[in-house]
Amino acid sequence: MKVLFLVQKEQRAILDRLYDGVAANCECDLRWLSSDDQRNLRRYFKREVDVERYDRIVFFLRFKQEIRQAAFIRTVPNLVILEHDAYQNYIPCKYTGKFSEHYRKLPWARVISSGFMVSERLRQEGFDAVFVPKGYDEQLLVDQGRARDIELAFVGSTKSVAYSGRKALLDQLGQVENLVVTRTNSGEDYCNTLNRIRFFVSADVGMGEYMIKNFEAMACGCVLLAFDQGEAENRALGLQDMHNVVLYDSIPTLQEKLKVLRADPALAGQIAVNGRELAVSRFSFAQVGRDIVEHMRPPLRPRAPLSTWQRLRLSLGF
Repeated sequence: MKVLFLVQKEQRAILDRLYDGVAANCECDLRWLSSDDQRNLRRYFKREVDVERYDRIVFFLRFKQEIRQAAFIRTVPNLVILEHDAYQNYIPCKYTGKFSEHYRKLPWARVISSGFMVSERLRQEGFDAVFVPKGYDEQLLVDQGRARDIELAFVGSTKSVAYSGRKALLDQLGQVENLVVTRTNSGEDYCNTLNRIRFFVSADVGMGEYMIKNFEAMACGCVLLAFDQGEAENRALGLQDMHNVVLYDSIPTLQEKLKVLRADPALAGQIAVNGRELAVSRFSFAQVGRDIVEHMRPPLRPRAPLSTWQRLRLSLGF
């Protein structure tokens, strides 16, 4: 299967290993699109792409740019959309309902979503949606086996509107526990910091799926304290409370479980080991990349034929 894989050139997250994971499982033409290219996909395709060469064309681009170019994207054959932010379709934010609106214009495209329940809800709306979770960079993030001198912490952003619930919970927790909230540089600095943390607080409040930091913290040997995203999401990921993760739905519940873990370091240590083993076996970017390719392979829905007007515009380069 020959795949054209279009990704963002400027992106905060380091996802190179994910791209490697995809490329290792198909004949992959990976292209890094600049912001300018993403803003004008029609021009980029006319200049750089022969669509007939590919069995699948995969977009992993800025949604903000995609929704402005649906008329052109409708002309792209064998389209697969990889999306890590579609949870925003179902939470109060500027993109509420926008993903559904966009996908209704592309009903034959396959959407690979990083949320199990997000993909379920998209399927209920009639879309060809499948689930592949987020993961972590197994070459960058490992358990170093070092002493953990930070007991309770969160590492990451709390600034965007989508993270307002996260910030509120962390602020509340910080009033009753000695919680460290910090940011680091990506890469080695981030890995070193995670390896200093005993209990990592994941506060994906109201998101409906688990963000990438959960898998990163597990892989680095933290005991993951994760805001509970629901039974179906947990089952799909293999998360088991007090076995490989610690789930909570309120500050009192989190404190209650922390009390148990502080009194039983052996239990805390075993949860950390089980969580790390789960992350390594299921959520490495090598595995996630393999899963993405497997979900590309089944036949796509037939694409509606182009209208005479669309064909004329394409032939004229519009």
